[in-house]
Amino acid sequence: MFIKQMTVGMMGVCCYIAACEETKQGVIIDPGGNEEEILAACDKEGLTVKYIVNTHGHPDHVCGNGKLKEATGADIVMHAADADFFGQDKVEQFFSQLGLPASPPVDKRVEDGDILAFGNETLAVIHTPGHTPGHLCFFFQEPGVLFLGDYDLTPFGPWYGDRDSSIQDTISSIERLKQIPATIWLTCHETGIFEENPGDLWDQYLAVIDHRESRLLDYLNEPRTMADIVDAWIVYQRPREPKEFYALAEEMIMQKHLDLLVANSAVVKEGERYRRK
Repeated sequence: MFIKQMTVGMMGVCCYIAACEETKQGVIIDPGGNEEEILAACDKEGLTVKYIVNTHGHPDHVCGNGKLKEATGADIVMHAADADFFGQDKVEQFFSQLGLPASPPVDKRVEDGDILAFGNETLAVIHTPGHTPGHLCFFFQEPGVLFLGDYDLTPFGPWYGDRDSSIQDTISSIERLKQIPATIWLTCHETGIFEENPGDLWDQYLAVIDHRESRLLDYLNEPRTMADIVDAWIVYQRPREPKEFYALAEEMIMQKHLDLLVANSAVVKEGERYRRK
């Protein structure tokens, strides 16, 4: 098995090329930019690309799909939930704020338990919703390589800021991933490659969710509007550009926490304001 990591694009996504060393047939996982460099790396190894595989539909992971499909003729692969959601015109227009092109239509929709074969290698599909409804991870069982996608084990913690993202699904997916008997873990941001069991990093990553909730509860000792909560930047710590994009993500993540806190009677909503009960 040949695997090459490349950090690409304006958001520093870890793109991976995986290939069968005997047949030279391979896949590209999450091409988030630098398409010419990705193609050059494939050419250097004499690879034929069968699939362009996306862990999910966020533009920093799919913005290279179009150029790579045009160059290779490979099928674009994604979970149906993300293919449908991120293929909507209004969603593509919103994410265009980042200056990244949308993916062409998905050619192959996959579900949990599906197998992608290329050459003599197989890639098992694991549906891990939470980050997005259709987020996928991938497992090469024989070499024990697990692709975690955007469950990246970074200090920032899990991200669940889309309309249909879910805190509960995020936790369930991470707990499932912890149980997979991998020997190498690959992520799409920052460290990227873990050659030893992440161990406590799993729990530290999940603990960020509780830390956000704790900070939010402290902030709600006084009644606050959603605008107040967004301006506190509990998730992102500070304003980022483009501000409209990041402010909406902050709001969406905080709204998910608020919904859970209200449902658990820890917070009450009075008019347009929330306060700790």
